[in-house]
Amino acid sequence: MVKRSTGESPSASSAPHSSCRCKAASASMSGYSDRNRTDASAKKRNCSSCRLAAALVMDKIPYMSQNPLLPDMRFPGFLSRAGNVPAMTPMRTTWRRGILLAASLLAGCAASGVGSGSSSGIGHLLHISSSAGAHQTAAEDASARAYGDFLAGRHAALQGAFNQAADSLLQAMKADPGNRDLVRQAFIACFMAGRPEAVNLARQLPENPAAQLVLANDSVRDGDWDAASQRYAGIGQNGLTQLLQPLFSAWTQAGADRINGALKTLLPHIQGGQLQGIYALHAALIADQAGRKQEAASFYDIAAHSLGAENLRLVRIMASWQTREGHPEAAIRLLNNLGSGGEVLGMAIPALIEASAKPVVPTPADGIAEAYLALAATLRQQPEGADASRLLLRMALDLRPDFTEAKLLSADILDADKHKQGALEQLSGIKDSDPLAPLAQVRRVVLLDETGHTDQALAILDKLSKQFPSFAFPLVLRGDILRNKQQFEAALNAYDKAIALLPHPQPHDWSVFYNRGVTLERLHQWPRAEADFQKALSLSPDQAAVLNYLGYSWTEQGMHLDRARQLIQRAVEIRPNDGAIIDSLGWVLLRQGDRRAAVRYLERAAELVPNDPTINGHLGDAYWETGRKLEARYQWQRALSLNPDPTERPRLESRLEQANQDADASTTKIAP
Repeated sequence: MVKRSTGESPSASSAPHSSCRCKAASASMSGYSDRNRTDASAKKRNCSSCRLAAALVMDKIPYMSQNPLLPDMRFPGFLSRAGNVPAMTPMRTTWRRGILLAASLLAGCAASGVGSGSSSGIGHLLHISSSAGAHQTAAEDASARAYGDFLAGRHAALQGAFNQAADSLLQAMKADPGNRDLVRQAFIACFMAGRPEAVNLARQLPENPAAQLVLANDSVRDGDWDAASQRYAGIGQNGLTQLLQPLFSAWTQAGADRINGALKTLLPHIQGGQLQGIYALHAALIADQAGRKQEAASFYDIAAHSLGAENLRLVRIMASWQTREGHPEAAIRLLNNLGSGGEVLGMAIPALIEASAKPVVPTPADGIAEAYLALAATLRQQPEGADASRLLLRMALDLRPDFTEAKLLSADILDADKHKQGALEQLSGIKDSDPLAPLAQVRRVVLLDETGHTDQALAILDKLSKQFPSFAFPLVLRGDILRNKQQFEAALNAYDKAIALLPHPQPHDWSVFYNRGVTLERLHQWPRAEADFQKALSLSPDQAAVLNYLGYSWTEQGMHLDRARQLIQRAVEIRPNDGAIIDSLGWVLLRQGDRRAAVRYLERAAELVPNDPTINGHLGDAYWETGRKLEARYQWQRALSLNPDPTERPRLESRLEQANQDADASTTKIAP
């Protein structure tokens, strides 16, 4: 039996070329699916969004949101393209799926508070960050060897291999030392690679804002706060950078122990404006560092009311404040409430509770790094903002090399840009002792599996299962990976163990039962599969993927056709432009004898997904039953040309052969 696919594979390498209609529809917590079935607009929307670190690091974590694209789940809030099925990739797309919520403390405010002037700031930063690979003319007047080095550097930069790019561009500079464009590009490459040459190159670029940020950071590291203040002020206040200037000014004053001046700088922004929460938080951090507890408490209260209680970064900071002020029970309550939103974060809660005894932002330099992260996450939300975001994250890591949240977001951006090895390198820099290590480990699992290192991925999941024996998520993700590899028996074993850890399933657990149901169906254990699909619907009745899958399965088996049609009609209401679901509706109508309606829906499905063999085959059947036999033969021929599922090919070949025989017989009858 060929099942419904309503999803899209996150990467071509991970999905076999198959028309199996069940696999993509069962895309799981890991974001896997086996068929590309989503329309182009949905693909664009999804691919711009699954951003694990951006969501988990700085804003309302997606699996706590009621946004329909971010289901309330115990698992990471990333959706596969098989409907509202949770996916791990996303930590990409994919970890997505539209810019759903602001991805940082700053982004949440800027979304409604930044005027049109912000766009120019974004574009300017993008120009800076992409310059290392943007202009071939920079080396055209250099020697042939220098030009070769330039091209090698440009290529390496485009691949995200900035250390290699720096080597080549520095070599090109030796042959053409006066070429300022080469200097600029070499500077970016060196800085993104974290190389010490970046500071000296920055000194040669007095008009370059990124270079001035690097020099300002250098002054911060040296403790020269006056020089840092001058450097930051010299960058200007264009676009989103104007949001950072009060923070730069306040933190450099705090570094120079001018606390009154620092708080006075932020106070006007706290008293009014769209960004009062972010400025209040930084004022609280400054007062906290200075030991001015009463002022810190007041500012923390403003920040908490403005930014909300589901903000991971804010909750970490507030929990630390409560613990250090002698209220550990309040800190535990804050963190446990946050952890209840998802198992990945839940695995981190014990370590976060333990870490709350220490300040989250202990120094002024760390405060500036915090500001960089906020703007980086904001830019990550903007079209074409990835390069600028990566540059600012590098700025944050320049000041705070152990900044885990910055590494998570950097890895996510690298992954989205197809630089998976670079993403893995970022994640490998996060220590196992870090409170957020479980997030990094889960992300590594997905990347390792996608890059062909499934054994390593499964080994990490085994380690997580032993480390967190009461959490189902590592087992669920293991089942997802194994199911994607069509190792259904092993996948079922993992799902069974996971569900055993869910004695009282919640609505957000629907996908675990759905994915186990898909696995059971593939193992020809239909009664158990049917029970799991119905359990999934009892937990979350409006999941289009489940409605479609169960309705189509009943249709294929010729059972419960009225109920099957009702389920599929509801799925169409939820996702009216999903070609696979619309095809299901046409198919059940054809089975019920409503041929005209069936043709109408099947033609619509073929318009939405023109290269799907199952849809074309169904449309051929409908044409045949309405007497449009020539068109039916064409659709069956087309379906066969689209590499149908092996279980579907014999039926198509038989239908086409019989149709051809009928056509030959008809020709013989009318021959003279």
